[in-house]
Amino acid sequence: MFVRALAAVILTTVAFTAPAAAQSSGAVQISSGVTYEQIGRWDTDKLNKVLTDDTPKFFGVTVKYSAAKNAVKLYRVTYNSVVPERGNKPIVATGLIAIPDIAGTSFPLVSYQHGTVYEKTQVPSFPDQSPETQLMLAQFAGQGYIVIGADYFGMGSSKEPEGYMVRASHQQATYDMLMASRAVLAHMKLESPKLFIAGWSQGGFVTMTFLEKLEAAGVKVDAAVTASAPVDIFVALNGFLNFPRKIDADWVNSLFILSSFSFENYYGVPGLARSLIADAYYDVARKAYLREPFNPADVPTDLRKLLKADYFNPQFFAESAYGKLVAQTTAYRWIVKSPTRNYYGETDEAISTGLGQLAATYQHAIGNGNNQVQAVSTGATSHRGTYATAVPQWKTWFDGL
Repeated sequence: MFVRALAAVILTTVAFTAPAAAQSSGAVQISSGVTYEQIGRWDTDKLNKVLTDDTPKFFGVTVKYSAAKNAVKLYRVTYNSVVPERGNKPIVATGLIAIPDIAGTSFPLVSYQHGTVYEKTQVPSFPDQSPETQLMLAQFAGQGYIVIGADYFGMGSSKEPEGYMVRASHQQATYDMLMASRAVLAHMKLESPKLFIAGWSQGGFVTMTFLEKLEAAGVKVDAAVTASAPVDIFVALNGFLNFPRKIDADWVNSLFILSSFSFENYYGVPGLARSLIADAYYDVARKAYLREPFNPADVPTDLRKLLKADYFNPQFFAESAYGKLVAQTTAYRWIVKSPTRNYYGETDEAISTGLGQLAATYQHAIGNGNNQVQAVSTGATSHRGTYATAVPQWKTWFDGL
């Protein structure tokens, strides 16, 4: 159930690791509205505790990781961006830069795109509240990689409503975060000659659509990886509506709630969420989207209770305003040029095997048969387990490039 998951995520994340003492050095403004501020330093003991204790507890699998070798300095970055869906409305967004605390001026860079979270601050620039970010910091930044991560519009310190699965806004947030990060690194006299991008779940979708924007802009990407990526939201939601599996997560209701309100706000379609969500649950769903207090017991896990009956008619869903926007929410329909691997779990409760393989299948179907996009199984892993299992495989691949 979305609301039970919400409560569980909050409680588990708080227990995941005690907040590190902030070591703010004061905000530094460099150019074009970009500022950065040190928010902490994690030593190797803390990073290795993430790998050996915290990650297995949170993600539910035991995986062998490479031990952290160096401490990491953490910085919150604030940068200017625009909302493409709103006529390039100017906004301010936030993200994280993690820099190895070692001698040297050149480090490979990984841009990590986070998954769906239920609190605005369970994102990269608030790393103590983000277990998935902590794993990236421990496995990559603790081994000499710079790690960056955008909080997305509406998350972190952003004042906007959440732009959940809003395609162009995700592209803009991540691209501008990369540009802001490079400006910060240049100010620190650091270089990042190699660029890797990675993401889990929602972040897998964001990673693929970010890759499309980077390739269109002529930015070299040395490799891209995802775990449990819903690269076609219409495929994902159609499955939940019309072909539910026994293993489907009870929190998939959150996908409909968050996307319908986000699409309404960003695409400017008044009443979109109300057209989808049953009248009895509209108000509580809206509170969930806005992160306002609500009673978890008031949100049903049964999609047939939460959503209006018409949406279980495939033709109605496809022809509805909501369905048409969902159908445009894809992240694989272009000729991919960068080496890419999509990791999927065979018992993932949110991403079917077919959806996990879809990007690779599409590239092969159009004749892009040079294995630029490969689907890689992590075995019988859950949604969380797929990510935790994939991360060290990501690093092994990146290390060899």
